[in-house]
Amino acid sequence: MLLTMKELLAVAKEKRFAVGAFNVADSSFLRAVIEEAEHSQAPAIISIHPSELEFLTDEFFSYARDRAVKSPIPFVIHLDHGGSVAEVMRAIKCGFTSVMIDGSLLPYEENVKLTKQVVELAHTVGVSVEAELGTIGSTGNSVEGGVTEVTYTDPEQARDFIARTGADTLAVAIGTAHGIYPKHIKPKLQLDILKAIAERIDIPLVLHGGSSNPDEEVAQSVKLGICKVNISSDMKHAYFAKAREILSREEWWDPNVIYPDCISAAKEVIRNKMRLFDSIGKSELYSKQPVLL
Repeated sequence: MLLTMKELLAVAKEKRFAVGAFNVADSSFLRAVIEEAEHSQAPAIISIHPSELEFLTDEFFSYARDRAVKSPIPFVIHLDHGGSVAEVMRAIKCGFTSVMIDGSLLPYEENVKLTKQVVELAHTVGVSVEAELGTIGSTGNSVEGGVTEVTYTDPEQARDFIARTGADTLAVAIGTAHGIYPKHIKPKLQLDILKAIAERIDIPLVLHGGSSNPDEEVAQSVKLGICKVNISSDMKHAYFAKAREILSREEWWDPNVIYPDCISAAKEVIRNKMRLFDSIGKSELYSKQPVLL
């Protein structure tokens, strides 16, 4: 079944679990996410970065929507880090049920203005909107980018931001970074900031840069109000590590021989993340949700 982000995360917020948003770069990753979600009976978010959308082309999402709609598991198809109204509108036309508008690098008032504009457009056609306040770091090995110096989300500013924009979910900056952390860097989430934000706004909160962070801190963030965790690098790293292993010892040419084990490696990461987010088995909570066609 295909839901909006607002519908999906309302249940997660009420029941105190989080849903994984897994960046889908091609049909193999789409299979990994959907098949593992069905196996684990866990809701999931099919997340696509604008660069991934450019690579996949618009036509791919007829297949993605059809696969999600026909599944008994609740899914959202979500634009990750949309940078402009044009990118958001492209995603909506492709049938996405949720979009993110990322104005986090803009001055505060410009972020408010852009986010409010996207909310008004998206809500007109029943699409949910995620916004971002504060900045996510970068490890230098992810297409999603990020900044060198993280600007933490200000809890009071977050309250003002949501009141003025009407965004359905908010990505908060509490010390994460996109990509895989180098071995010499030990990430640490500022959970006190998260707690202060959750006390001030009553919408689902989002954790970007969820790969490579300590499991215990991620689990604690879910208890404090994180309802959506973005995962990309961990899953892709496992997939391509397996691909390199296979290609280093064999001279296969056929995708149907090379890719199945790669998909299985990605599924293992997805399953472990779902377990960490406490979303396994939670699909039954959505049995009475309306289905988008």
